[in-house]
Amino acid sequence: MNATIPSDPGAARPNAAAWSADPAAWRFLLVRYAPTLAVLNLAWELMQLPLYALWHEALPRTIAYAVLHCTAGDVLIGMLALLTALVATRAGAYRRWHWQRIGVITVVLGIAYTAFSEWRNALLLGHWTYTPAMPVLPLVPIGVAPLLQWTLVPPAALGLARRRAEPAVGPAAPHVNDNGEQS
Repeated sequence: MNATIPSDPGAARPNAAAWSADPAAWRFLLVRYAPTLAVLNLAWELMQLPLYALWHEALPRTIAYAVLHCTAGDVLIGMLALLTALVATRAGAYRRWHWQRIGVITVVLGIAYTAFSEWRNALLLGHWTYTPAMPVLPLVPIGVAPLLQWTLVPPAALGLARRRAEPAVGPAAPHVNDNGEQS
């Protein structure tokens, strides 16, 4: 067997880290995805407030702080989940991303972290409590609403951000060479 060993360790995986060197990828992540994720998570946090005892027991400023704190945490979790999905899938340049695979991994990571966080913070440490209106899982009584959040919000944020990032399909723009001439 005549196998050649590449002199460059990255040569065997040309697209492995390409996303991190692609300005379009970072523009998508920071200018499109993160703000969209923040707005959707803020809306979700506000909608699910009545499912937590905090809504009925705390002062308005405490509730406002909790909503902002949780939204910031959601954005951090969502960004880390997406970045991990990009690494795991060896995503390559932004235009070559496999969106469905990246989305599924992002959702699975978000759900996994949220399940752990809800178990630890609500059940084990008592940092927050649910109202009787919060549906919980039968075997491990963690809230369904936060798990549903990570099933719906990241794919919606990815889809909306992607729609905003990519121009509508239309006639191709003319190519302009280095001298500014159309070809």
